[in-house]
Amino acid sequence: MENLPVTPRENWIRMLRHERTFWMPTFGDTQMILPNIIPDVVARAIIAEVETVPPEQYGGKDMYGINWVYVPQVHGSMEDPNEPHLFEDVSEWREKVKFPDMDAWDWEGASKRNYEKYLDPNKFRMGWIYTGMFERLISFMGFENAAMALIDEDSEEDLHALLDAIADTEIELIRRYKKYFDIDCIYFHDDWGSQRSPFFSLNVVRRTLVPHIKRVVDFCHENGIFFELHSCGMIEDLVPAMIEAGVDCWAGQVMNDRVKLFNLYGDKIAIGYTISARDVEEGKKEIKAVMDQIRPSYGEKHLYLFDLFSPPEFIDYVHEISADPLAAS
Repeated sequence: MENLPVTPRENWIRMLRHERTFWMPTFGDTQMILPNIIPDVVARAIIAEVETVPPEQYGGKDMYGINWVYVPQVHGSMEDPNEPHLFEDVSEWREKVKFPDMDAWDWEGASKRNYEKYLDPNKFRMGWIYTGMFERLISFMGFENAAMALIDEDSEEDLHALLDAIADTEIELIRRYKKYFDIDCIYFHDDWGSQRSPFFSLNVVRRTLVPHIKRVVDFCHENGIFFELHSCGMIEDLVPAMIEAGVDCWAGQVMNDRVKLFNLYGDKIAIGYTISARDVEEGKKEIKAVMDQIRPSYGEKHLYLFDLFSPPEFIDYVHEISADPLAAS
């Protein structure tokens, strides 16, 4: 990591501005900030700040009052199966949904302690929204009802009104992330598919989710914030919807053909390559094979590495094999 021509943060920004990067940006070049003042952070059991809490305190109510149960075996949380859904018909949301009072959370205190002991100005800083549009619908009304709400024409007016209200809430959360942590990017978690296929068609996601996600993305861009979609599943057919919403980058899981997507869309959205190897030498072979495939368009189109494991010797190899001498020109 020494003697790099720019900081990892600057290299990420170059990619998301569709400029040539000095090396392939990696997820290890980023820093997450998920302060535990946000109820969802503790409820969903994913904290990234200087002041953590023990696992036995994970779970509990999220910002909307939905109760989550921490499952140690999967290191994550699920909605409490013993509690009824908040509602089953989307037309009921106005009477049932209670929106959070974000000003009641200690933003000043969280900002102070993390600036003092946690935040690294050289890394690309990401604030998380861990429950996005579709996943929030699921938390309110269950998967089956949420899926039906997306395709039921009779529910369309109520659905859009609810998604618009959720977007308002997310914008207010992002506004505070920017004010108190000066984030570079919002990392927006919203799973759209299973291991084999999307949960819904491209036309459905265009009609229902895209307009509201675009509102959030537009707010981000107007305030100097990039937008990364984290969405699991075999959803490569939905990438055009991401582009239409203005999403800057998406790291697809291994069942998606990331090289194909890079070739098709890498000049419009940065494609993340999730590495499958967990051994350093195997990881090097995997990255070399990827670079060999994308080299002709690399620099004009963009691929970044979602490296869940990143020992220094592996990251050094990524810097070496993906170095772009034209980046400085």
